[in-house]
Amino acid sequence: MLHTSKQASLKKYNTFGIEAVAENLIEVSNNQNVKEAMRVSEELGVSPLILGGGSNVLFTKQSYPLVIINKLIGIEKQKEDEHFVWIKSGAGVVWHDLVLHCIDQSWGGVENLSLIPGTVGAAPMQNIGAYGVEIKEVFESLEAINKSTLQEKVFSNQECRFGYRESIFKKEVKGEYFITSVTLKLTKKHKLNISYGAISKVLNSQAIETPTIKQVSEAVIQIRESKLPNPTKIGNAGSFFKNPVISNDQFLELKNEYPNMPSYDQPNGKVKVPAGWLIEQCGWKGFREGDIGVHKNQALVLVNYGNGTGADIKNLAFRIKDSVKEKFNIEITPEVNII
Repeated sequence: MLHTSKQASLKKYNTFGIEAVAENLIEVSNNQNVKEAMRVSEELGVSPLILGGGSNVLFTKQSYPLVIINKLIGIEKQKEDEHFVWIKSGAGVVWHDLVLHCIDQSWGGVENLSLIPGTVGAAPMQNIGAYGVEIKEVFESLEAINKSTLQEKVFSNQECRFGYRESIFKKEVKGEYFITSVTLKLTKKHKLNISYGAISKVLNSQAIETPTIKQVSEAVIQIRESKLPNPTKIGNAGSFFKNPVISNDQFLELKNEYPNMPSYDQPNGKVKVPAGWLIEQCGWKGFREGDIGVHKNQALVLVNYGNGTGADIKNLAFRIKDSVKEKFNIEITPEVNII
């Protein structure tokens, strides 16, 4: 039996806290529910909007004909050997809850991805990443249901075609599948990655020389909480823009003009530049206009102070994008899904 509602408010289903309405809202908690919801979609003749934690979406319309909320939960160990453990999680599990569960079991590989908002199903779509780690490094496979044929399919790591904040689900098969579960391959003997960002600085300040995965996770949480606003207090979707990757020639040219420009060398010879730094140089950090703005501690985060609209935030995002292009000749792309 499907759990359905009519004319349901979507405010609690998006971390921006934008008010919008679902003409039809369906919560699904198993594969059979998903297939039934897809049949409803076909009957209504509309394409459904699928939400997990709503932490990476910006609603720009007042209403949506059909919204499906992913409530597929459960975490189970599939198999293990001397070095690794394979765990399968329902796509509706809160990502950070999964990370904490893994750390409690001493399974490593996701500690740097602590406190990233959203659900497990959205993680491979975005190829979420933080502090030098991306989910593709621990990703084994996922299960999904084709929305049209209702056939179940398994996607391997290679088949997901992961890129920087990209996957096949944002490109070639965008909108075609409903992700139901994700399987990760985690470590029992850990190789920590603490060189990126401020992790080692935080650990050093606590006189921790040989950290555990729990201590790395706690350092990441401390850093994120100091930089990013809590969406339960100020509406936001975390980083709004991706960090752009530019050619080495363009970087050297800009470095001449802006000696303090931070950068991260990429394997392909290109250079990644922090979008937050670019936005801050354009004077946007702390900007406020009515009920929307740019966070005072992190220029990469756009915020809704209460009654802002998605259209207003979208407009601000494109003004920021244009100013970065004008000042640096660098194109920054939204990471948030504008719908």
